[in-house]
Amino acid sequence: MNIQGYWCLQLHAHLPFVRHPNYPDFLEEDWLYEAITETYLPLISVFENLIKDNIDFRLTMTLSPSLANMLADSLLQSRYCNKLNKLIELSYKELERTKNNPAFHNTAVMYNKNLICCKQIWEKYNGNILYAFKNLQDIGKIEIITCCATHGFLPLMTNKTVIKAQISIACKDYQKHFGKRPRGIWLAECAYNYGVDEILKNEGLKFFFSEAHGILYATPRPKYGVFAPIYCPSGVAVFARDMETAQQVWSAESGYPGDFDYREFYRDIGYDLDYDYIKPYLHSDGVRRNTGIKYHRITGKTELNNKQPYNPIWAKNKAKIHAQNFVFNRQNQIKYLRTILGKEPIVVSMYDAELFGHWWFEGPEFINQIFRTIAADKKNNFTFITPIEYLKKFPVNQVSNPAPSSWGAKGYYEVWLNEKNDWIYMHLNKIADRMVEIASTNKNATGLKLKALNQAARELLLAQSSDWPFIMTTGTMVEYAEKRIKEHIYNFNTLYEQIKNNTVNENFLANLENINNIFPNIDYKVYIE
Repeated sequence: MNIQGYWCLQLHAHLPFVRHPNYPDFLEEDWLYEAITETYLPLISVFENLIKDNIDFRLTMTLSPSLANMLADSLLQSRYCNKLNKLIELSYKELERTKNNPAFHNTAVMYNKNLICCKQIWEKYNGNILYAFKNLQDIGKIEIITCCATHGFLPLMTNKTVIKAQISIACKDYQKHFGKRPRGIWLAECAYNYGVDEILKNEGLKFFFSEAHGILYATPRPKYGVFAPIYCPSGVAVFARDMETAQQVWSAESGYPGDFDYREFYRDIGYDLDYDYIKPYLHSDGVRRNTGIKYHRITGKTELNNKQPYNPIWAKNKAKIHAQNFVFNRQNQIKYLRTILGKEPIVVSMYDAELFGHWWFEGPEFINQIFRTIAADKKNNFTFITPIEYLKKFPVNQVSNPAPSSWGAKGYYEVWLNEKNDWIYMHLNKIADRMVEIASTNKNATGLKLKALNQAARELLLAQSSDWPFIMTTGTMVEYAEKRIKEHIYNFNTLYEQIKNNTVNENFLANLENINNIFPNIDYKVYIE
């Protein structure tokens, strides 16, 4: 095999921390349960089957600290297991309901088989699928990287100590779950600003990812553009997104997921079927919602009621064709780049993990077929690689200062700072300063005050999640996002006053510790200035 270049696949798996133990079920908790069933377990299945078939593969994957804490939480594990069992029960009913309808029955069989497979993997890891990802990392197939502790948008934080805390807490939490320190990080929303790399260096991190223009507008201008990493002056490496592979997968118009044979996301039996039939599988409020069982394909630009039946065989074949096309395009792209650059390029494909399976149902099969296609082509001119492997192979790279950037719309910070959400930052930066203040004036707290300081840190972190201003901008679930930010700010300020006045309310604190229990081993001293 004549290797002319390298391909790096980076999947960013993240969800905001949503946990509501005081309610029997909660709509926003479904974000996690859907992602486990539709993305994380199918990806684990793909990876384990590749190993079983002796197919080599490599990719990098973020498991954000907020996601990792939810996946490790016993309450959420128990609730997910109940959800999965109910879905399996529904899938058996669907086998019976569709048995005389050949247009839908094969799809019902597919769902039943998929859900049983999910249950088998879930039980294999005793309900904690972090062990599955850890195993894949330990045998060298994936490189798990961390993220900002609660996906905080670092460029809009004004207190450097608080920025450091987002990184430090994330690295310690990673070590707890995966048994070693992380080597790389995904900055939340791929958002970089000057000086962040120094903080990463101090935490022992070796690399991070950037949007394309973060590298293209670096100073001095990088010789190889986005097709080789650069070193920040701190020595931390930066890998940039390749826009060609982004367009092929992300684009709603020209991307693979829009193919007419793929499953239609927006038509679900939760809305299509008789209410009394579907009611046992809805939340306790009885409101119709998505179940995840969908029987129609995209079909074309037509109304939902005109969508045609989904054909699993057609869709699987199309995923294979698209994977082969993706590999073919990489071969030609890398051949061309190798000629004009005079060195082996690296093409970095960066995606939200939840695209694969949740939004694009066939996405995990697409990834499966990419690695199988690469393995089958003995004349292939490129191979897969992780950033760490690349840096070991090519340790000498250009030194340059990346430009401030993000991977949000328009490429900078507007998604997270605009007229819909700008009101939050006055409060977020104020409580950030207050956290540093109470940590620095209580350096050796014990007892109830120690617990209150740790919980104050949790409330600050949860308020800082970039998901809330993002939701406000996009206009989905805005009421929930605003409520979460306001609650965490209120909780923090209440604890702040109680700590300052030595009047910590034990019942108030215990309730917060029960509900907002992210980072059980957090140490508030990370905020000491």
